Amino acid sequence: MRHARQVILPEVGEPGQTRLQGARLLVVGAGGLGSPAIMYLAGAGVGALTVVDPDVVETGNLHRQPIHAGRVGWNKAESARAFVQALDPEVFVEALTRPLTPANAPALVAGADVVLDCADSFAVSYVLSDGCLAAGVPLVSASALGMSGYCGGFCGGAPSLRAVFPDLPDRAANCATAGVLGPVVGMLGMAQAQMALAVLLGLEPSPLGQLLTMSPGLRWGGFRFGGAPEPEGGFRFIDASDIRPGDFVLDLRGEDEAPVPIHPWARRADPAAPPLPPQGARAVLACRSGLRAWRAARLLAPTHPEIVLIAAGDHH
Repeated sequence: MRHARQVILPEVGEPGQTRLQGARLLVVGAGGLGSPAIMYLAGAGVGALTVVDPDVVETGNLHRQPIHAGRVGWNKAESARAFVQALDPEVFVEALTRPLTPANAPALVAGADVVLDCADSFAVSYVLSDGCLAAGVPLVSASALGMSGYCGGFCGGAPSLRAVFPDLPDRAANCATAGVLGPVVGMLGMAQAQMALAVLLGLEPSPLGQLLTMSPGLRWGGFRFGGAPEPEGGFRFIDASDIRPGDFVLDLRGEDEAPVPIHPWARRADPAAPPLPPQGARAVLACRSGLRAWRAARLLAPTHPEIVLIAAGDHH
């Protein structure tokens, strides 16, 4: 009876519901995007969810993250698990309270039928896209800010996120600095759930290779990008533990932001004027979100081919 209203759909039926019950999904981020995505995936009766989020629920989250109602102070992944257990105890939820990193992403991606990127982080999006492209796993990624956003289906036979977004913007804001209305991020998170279900059910046209956009005034748009070529090169993200002897490491964060540098031999540097690495050394550029590192990498790339990035986040 729990899923009767969707089982009667000819696009679902008993065979489709069986596929959903056997599916395992990786959801990275249980905030504004992940909140509705997890709620509706669990409601649809997917078999298992692995939810990754190191953050703690704050009162200022609740206007756009109703999944966490009554659980301020909880870890978000564990709070999402509690919600799903109350909604449908037959949906298994694994709550991971550590960040997604380039080190743990490959194993997490390999265990999933579909990956949902709900972290709204440049670095996480590229790490997941690279991992999903290599593993052939579909990726549903979304981003929201203010009154705008997008949701798209990548990899799994479609072009990667890098094929559509080969470069980062010169500047970036986030929900804390630019604000966001709850329903805006909620609609995009629900679109992620719908795309993921469509992939699992094999609905046509496939959401893989499709980008859905939302602009102020509830103007919806989008396009298909199935023929987009994969860009050559591009800067890759690594984990701080992957720094090697001989690397030229620049920490682009100020001492007030990060009193302890990313690595004992890291040099502090201005992202607008990074020093040139020695010939033959791999350049490792670190900052909080990855944006300053990407910007500095663009300055060094014409004369230095081997550059990798670290997004240290708020947890280092």
